[in-house]
Amino acid sequence: MRASHGLSSNHFRSTITDINNRVGREVFAVASFNTDDHYTDQNKGTQLWHKDMKQHQTDPEQLSTVHRPTMSNEGLPATHSVEARDEYGDRRDLHVAGEFPLTIKVDGREVVTLMTLGTHPEKLTLGYLRNQRLIDHIEEIAQIKVDWERETADVITTHGEGITNLHEKLSSRIVTSGCGQGTVFSCTLDKLYDTRLPRVEILQSTIYALLKTISSYNEVYRAAGAVHGCALCNGAQILYFVEDVGRHNATDTIAGEMWLEGVGGNDKLFYTTGRLTSEIVMKAAHMGIPVLVSRSGITYMGMELAQDLGVTLIARAKGRHFLVYNGENSVEYDDKPKRLSTAGKKAAV
Repeated sequence: MRASHGLSSNHFRSTITDINNRVGREVFAVASFNTDDHYTDQNKGTQLWHKDMKQHQTDPEQLSTVHRPTMSNEGLPATHSVEARDEYGDRRDLHVAGEFPLTIKVDGREVVTLMTLGTHPEKLTLGYLRNQRLIDHIEEIAQIKVDWERETADVITTHGEGITNLHEKLSSRIVTSGCGQGTVFSCTLDKLYDTRLPRVEILQSTIYALLKTISSYNEVYRAAGAVHGCALCNGAQILYFVEDVGRHNATDTIAGEMWLEGVGGNDKLFYTTGRLTSEIVMKAAHMGIPVLVSRSGITYMGMELAQDLGVTLIARAKGRHFLVYNGENSVEYDDKPKRLSTAGKKAAV
């Protein structure tokens, strides 16, 4: 299914390396970094938490339980009431989507600032750290506390030493095509090819059932627009659905939910209303999800990366139409619609 001029896996990696070298430290992005902070600047609350943690480590029952970070519950309303004037000059009472900055700090050290709807900030923080491969084990995270007055998500680790080699990990970064601009770090790319996803099979009828079901979930979009929706699915069953101002945020929030609940991705598929770029393919691979379905289109690098990693890529999926850009052998065509005329095909695409 590769185009005749397709990029190889090595070419994809060299392309990323070239971008890293070009971009260096001169990238202007929504994400902001402060690499001059030091772990010794942890606040008093962090120090007290570690003192308390040492006291509880002697409790055998505490050690035998499944680790779950302590988290605040500071989700914001998804939409906000506003007034507008329509084309007739009449006043309309409407709703618009929220958009707020959220700065993630780990043991007092600033990592990134995300622009988000703000409905699931704790899970977004978890998923971001996970998908960027800044923290690999949830057992390292003791607490996440969101404070919207300060616009921060403070992450406290169980060891109090922050993110290992953070300066090195943040030194090379790429601003992606994500809405509001996403960011990919060198550590995310370094571990990308460690993952090889399983080959799966998906029924055409399952795709149709999913598309029919998903249409009732876009509540924020129907009320205000300006958001993308993403879903983790078990066949046509929707396990988690999240909307945010960027598809990468919605994806990370679902990753946080999966990490928190110990849910694997090998037997799941991922749906998004947004385009399938290399960034989304990367995130799916890090989440262990072998099938991506999108209402929108794809990018060439997204397709090339999907081919390298074994991600089944299904896009332009609406109604009874879809296009399989990678993994055509994974789809069983058990519910083929009647063929359209040439004019009908052009209209569907």
